[in-house]
Amino acid sequence: MATEGEYESILIVKPDVNVYRIPPRASNRGHRAADWKLDTPDWSGRLRITAKGKVAFIKLEDKVSGELFAQAPINEFPSISVETVSDSSRYFVLRIQDDNGRSAFIGVGFGDRGDAFDFNVALQDHFKWVKTEDEISKNAQTADTTPKLDLGFKEGQTITLNIGQGKKRDKPRPQSAGGFGLLPPPPGGKIAPPPSSNHNTSPPSGGTESDYLLDLDTSNSNTVVQSNPSSADVWGDFSTPASAVPQTPPESDGSTSWVQF
Repeated sequence: MATEGEYESILIVKPDVNVYRIPPRASNRGHRAADWKLDTPDWSGRLRITAKGKVAFIKLEDKVSGELFAQAPINEFPSISVETVSDSSRYFVLRIQDDNGRSAFIGVGFGDRGDAFDFNVALQDHFKWVKTEDEISKNAQTADTTPKLDLGFKEGQTITLNIGQGKKRDKPRPQSAGGFGLLPPPPGGKIAPPPSSNHNTSPPSGGTESDYLLDLDTSNSNTVVQSNPSSADVWGDFSTPASAVPQTPPESDGSTSWVQF
């Protein structure tokens, strides 16, 4: 039951409801609204559902004066205090109770199915909240009895922290666009011209090493570029003066070739 000091809240109010006297239930098949005198209700008024703590009260009151006609305390839902009929969704059976503890069963009905739906949902929501509150209280009691985990340091226990001693990362060296670490040329330097393609560095096939050296000397003496006064010299200062050209030695026998070289 409700305890003292708890406030009363209103869950729903329906202005039109009919009350019927119902015959005793003849079997276990449930109540039937067709067995009631639906055309001549025994009382008409308004229905109000209130809650005080975990207990809900269905109150039947006068429409004008608000005088209480009867009330049904509901401790759980669904239960014997509120039952549905087997042949309609607009009619219910309530167990009303007076202050002396006497109880009786009456039938109530709504003219609109929407009012009957709201009546049913209001009771479901209230007892769903009651169930949630019970689970929270139960979990709180279980948590109090469970031994707590001690994460504190024991006497004489220490801990060591290493801060700022991580491995240093080597910074990557910058590379050129081609991926090779080549140094740029010095500023103001001149690039030498490519070597002449007339030099033949491979020894001729079928000859000896001495013949290859003689041919190399002959090719070097014959690769001097002759200046042409009628055309522009593209190499400029790189041309060799005529006085620096070595004179061709007189022909001699093969015994003096190594001395002349």
